[in-house]
Amino acid sequence: MVLLIVRHGRTVANAEGLLQGRVDNPLDKEGVRQARQIGAALGPIDVVVSSPLRRALQTAEPLGLPCRVDERWIELDYGEWDEKPIGEITKEEWIRWRSDPSFMPPGGESLEELDRRVALGCEALLLEAEESNVAVFTHVSPIKSAVSWALGTGEQISWNLSVGQAQITRIAVRDGRPVLTSFNETGHLKKP
Repeated sequence: MVLLIVRHGRTVANAEGLLQGRVDNPLDKEGVRQARQIGAALGPIDVVVSSPLRRALQTAEPLGLPCRVDERWIELDYGEWDEKPIGEITKEEWIRWRSDPSFMPPGGESLEELDRRVALGCEALLLEAEESNVAVFTHVSPIKSAVSWALGTGEQISWNLSVGQAQITRIAVRDGRPVLTSFNETGHLKKP
């Protein structure tokens, strides 16, 4: 069985290249189409878990299964940077954020804090994913943290990973341990 970590479909903020943390944007038309494609690509699912944000919940809808909301899978809190283009972040702040995992955007959350809460979310699903196919609908930053957890890295690897829109990452559970079996699958996404 497997833990499937799914990034939500596209929103208007994604299409415009804005940082999108805790703002609760819905999927745009393309995102709704991507959600249907994800649903078809996942295969049999026994358990659905989602971030509380609308874009993740909407991406899970095509499965037609009950969904457990888990706050640990919510996107990184960008604080005052939410819905800003990256170009509006000062060069000094951007460099500091990329080099210091304890750095917090003004009013936001650090990557260290994110890694801790996502690791707890992963651990909470480990036994269930050993016996069931568990799909988690979430966001870019939690996916990077889940990959770090699965690989057992001791340092922050977020900046070394690129997570595509509406991607699927698969983490198998073998002998009680996570094993990353695929990362950033996007072959299921077909253009209209």
